[in-house]
Amino acid sequence: MEKYDSILANIERYVKLTEDEKQQFISILRTSRIKKRQFVIQPGYPCEYRHYILEGAFRVFYMDENGKEHTVSIGIEDWFFTDFYSYIYKEPATYFAEALEDSIILKMRYEEVEELCSKVHSFSQFFRLVTEKAFANSRKRIISNISKTSEERYWEYVEKYPQIVNRVPQYVIASYLGISPEFLSKIRSRPLKKS
Repeated sequence: MEKYDSILANIERYVKLTEDEKQQFISILRTSRIKKRQFVIQPGYPCEYRHYILEGAFRVFYMDENGKEHTVSIGIEDWFFTDFYSYIYKEPATYFAEALEDSIILKMRYEEVEELCSKVHSFSQFFRLVTEKAFANSRKRIISNISKTSEERYWEYVEKYPQIVNRVPQYVIASYLGISPEFLSKIRSRPLKKS
């Protein structure tokens, strides 16, 4: 049960679980070891799982018709990721999810999560709360992209996620911010302006 401590602690930041509820949740989890640069989601194939990062780092990205990559999320330990549209509607994925490091993830199928949520209110509440937070954060990111300069967005990201900035390749951060790696290097070389 020790390997599930972090995901259970994540859940218990939102809801309290009984020992029986913990066991029910653990029973739907599958563990996978993923090599660096390996994909766990690819366009054209349905995304069957919601993933939780036990160890490692991932990026979720979209590739446009010109072959340019657009990173939509970056995650490290204690983060969830998936292609939600594909996961929920069983349609082919539109995103890639790539390991940035050798990683270990826990996977859970949509149907099993839904069945658990229908039986245990705490899980229904947990998944609702994390989905609401994810939606709110995605809206905040949209406003930031519209209203802030690239430099402001970078320093905001550094302040919010210092553990990610120093760990993942800079081209991934640049792609997430919608700028070139060269421009990101220029931003990083300038002294931080205090407002």
